[in-house]
Amino acid sequence: MGVLEIQRKESPHRARKGSGTPTVLPTLSSLSSSKKAEKKPKSSSKSVKDLRRAMHFLVSEKTVSDKLVLAQNLMQIAMKRLEKEFYQILSANRQYLDPESVSSRSSRTLGQSRSRSSESDEEEYGGFDEEVHTASELISEGERLSELAMSDLKSIADCMISSGYGKECVRIYIIIRKSIVDEELYRLGIERYSSSTINKMNSETEEHHIKNWLNATKSAIKTLFNGERVLCDHVFSVSDTIRESCFTGSTKEGAINFFRFPELVAKCKRSPDKIFRLMDLHESISDYWPEIESIFSFESISTVRLQALNSLLKLGDSVRMILSEFELSIQKNSSKTLVLGGGIHPLTNSVMNYVSFLANYSGVLTEIITDSTLPTQTLLPESYFESPTSDESPTPAITVRLAWIILVLLCKLDSKAELYNDIALSYLFLANNIQFVIEKVCTTNLKFLLGDDWVAKHDKKVKQYAANYEAMAWAKVLSTLPENSSDEMSPETVKGCFRQFNLAFDQAYRKQMSWVVLDGKLRNEIKVSISKNLVPAYREFYDTHLVTLSGEKNLEVLVRFSPDNLGNCLSDLFHGNAASGSSSSSLSPSASQSRVSRCLP
Repeated sequence: MGVLEIQRKESPHRARKGSGTPTVLPTLSSLSSSKKAEKKPKSSSKSVKDLRRAMHFLVSEKTVSDKLVLAQNLMQIAMKRLEKEFYQILSANRQYLDPESVSSRSSRTLGQSRSRSSESDEEEYGGFDEEVHTASELISEGERLSELAMSDLKSIADCMISSGYGKECVRIYIIIRKSIVDEELYRLGIERYSSSTINKMNSETEEHHIKNWLNATKSAIKTLFNGERVLCDHVFSVSDTIRESCFTGSTKEGAINFFRFPELVAKCKRSPDKIFRLMDLHESISDYWPEIESIFSFESISTVRLQALNSLLKLGDSVRMILSEFELSIQKNSSKTLVLGGGIHPLTNSVMNYVSFLANYSGVLTEIITDSTLPTQTLLPESYFESPTSDESPTPAITVRLAWIILVLLCKLDSKAELYNDIALSYLFLANNIQFVIEKVCTTNLKFLLGDDWVAKHDKKVKQYAANYEAMAWAKVLSTLPENSSDEMSPETVKGCFRQFNLAFDQAYRKQMSWVVLDGKLRNEIKVSISKNLVPAYREFYDTHLVTLSGEKNLEVLVRFSPDNLGNCLSDLFHGNAASGSSSSSLSPSASQSRVSRCLP
């Protein structure tokens, strides 16, 4: 029969003669006087154990005497005093029982506490005292006081629980430690969040709260909640049920409020830029998930784990939704404003900046996309990558998803190119924009996700578009020259060829002076290619037939370009007259004429 049952179920009666009570009298007397003498918890605990043994002795002897009444009264007094001491230790040692001090306790002194719940009181007290004594030689004064306070709390809790007063002990513990948890969360900047409070926040305020939550995560999980779990496991190691009840009562409300915040953020208004903060929140919870599962492992506090998991799921859903909406916004882009000079379209710039930032979150984004039910592997044909995929080495989901977004952009650029009336300029526009895409891939983390095969495939597209541009832009100029310049020609035919060439070249040159190729390497490649096709053909015609016009008056008007002058003219192309690649304007007549004059012999 337990002590609580003895105290509360046995009815006191007068003692019988020969009951053996004299053996107990010295113990009861010492216990009665001890309430005014010793006030240290462990002395009190020892006195209570002595009292409990005396009560068991009286009951075993079937003694109904005043001594049992006295023992019961003393037990109630002892429990009241221990209850008060328990409260005083918790209150007076708040600075030594702070989460940081508790969570950093040596694994040597606390690491085994969660598995120790059945050792005897004598072994528990003695073993722990020795550990504290040894550890106190190595740790700071604050940590030493923390050890002592925890030791006292444990001895009182063990005594009260074994005496049937566990409920009173739990009540005091929860009241004080819950207030400490709430205060610490408030100090970390964690407020009482609700859907309405999040929805009322403007973007700057919401950003501030998200940053604050992210900064507080490590302290909240690894210090605050972990410290509370360590303290609770140690103080109430004698009872699994009670330590679970105490930890749940002191941390459940604060922890649920803490882990609810990411879910509330994920559920309120979405925007493309917000995706990065959502991934920050997702990554934070995901990184600390093992600690969350360990700290909140009790079944009675499983709602905290479920809340954290639900926040992860909602964040993932929101990220996938934003990605889908972003893709749709690219497809629906209906701007018909032409980029003068065939430069970089604003859509290309914004999309590639966005996708390159997404690549910086490849770890968390991989986790989110992989968890998606969206069949991303089927979004792209195998031919989109140079190396075909296989079941043994499928393309990662994040690679497929980001490549898909870029493909959506390239398809939209095709429709933007159709807005140009000049076909040659539309090809130059595509070459410029795809080259910009490649450059963005090669200079960011996208390179590691998309790979060299992807780059090589799209580099071929750039070269093809550049070749198409050249063919369309310079075909008329080349057509003015005879296919075989060595053939004999009359002076009039030669004059006609020079006139036609001058006119065609002048028109092509003036028109393309405002066209732009931003990438220096691509610009030089195009110039070299044009020069290789045009200058040798013109030089052959020039060297062969100029002598035919040796006696012609105003020869400089008829033969406006020398072969070397053509090279000078081509070197001026593709710089445009714009400050950036997103806009360009035509040269003024005077500026154009000035630059054309440089080409004259």
